[in-house]
Amino acid sequence: MSGFVAITYEKHDGVAYIVLNRPEVLNRYNIQMRDELYQVLTAIRDDAEVLAVVFKGAGERAFCVGADLTEFGTAPSPIIARQVRWERDVWGLLNDMKQPLIAAVHGYVLGSGMELALFCDIRIASDDAVFGLPEVSLGMIPAAGGTQMLPRVIGRGRALYLLLTGDRIGAREAFRMGLVNRVVQRGELYSTADEVAQMIVSNNPIAVQYAKEAIRRGCDLKLKDGLSLEGKLAKIVNTSSANIANCVALGN
Repeated sequence: MSGFVAITYEKHDGVAYIVLNRPEVLNRYNIQMRDELYQVLTAIRDDAEVLAVVFKGAGERAFCVGADLTEFGTAPSPIIARQVRWERDVWGLLNDMKQPLIAAVHGYVLGSGMELALFCDIRIASDDAVFGLPEVSLGMIPAAGGTQMLPRVIGRGRALYLLLTGDRIGAREAFRMGLVNRVVQRGELYSTADEVAQMIVSNNPIAVQYAKEAIRRGCDLKLKDGLSLEGKLAKIVNTSSANIANCVALGN
């Protein structure tokens, strides 16, 4: 898969690598990036060879500093601008991906960039990373899942502080809050993300897929219903694994 401009895409050893590729503007999220992400995520969703996905940002200064307001701002009104951003629902695709998603972030991780990271299952940050949702200072609120994903990740109180103040936090504070899973030196960021991806890929892919689904769906349920969901998914995994084992034993 090639021909992209605002992103790059590669696939190696079961892992898909997506790089936000507008370093000259700190990887601002524009319409072309939205369209290319939509295309590649749709392909990954249906690709049985992809068992994990790693997101990166090109350049030295930022993973992504949010929406390109010079482009989305050309719409007749902020409402229409937001509609343009949602014409292709990248965020819905991210939320529904069965493969584990890993965000390897550095530098500025702001606005839509932070929201993209929040939709990932695992976030690894370099020690120079800075996180923030500045929308309130612009007279807006996050509209790519920030108000919903952030409290689910770090809790209501901490989310309200970041959302209402627009304050920025460093990587260590993000780790303390539970926003990121690991903080590493800048030079170790991508090798660490690769290591984590390969750990995931080395496991049973069916078990990984349904473990993710159990958590993703179960966290929005009452405990009793979540336990019921876990039991149903465990049966699916056990049956699938048994069928695979039988096929191997029969030489198929």
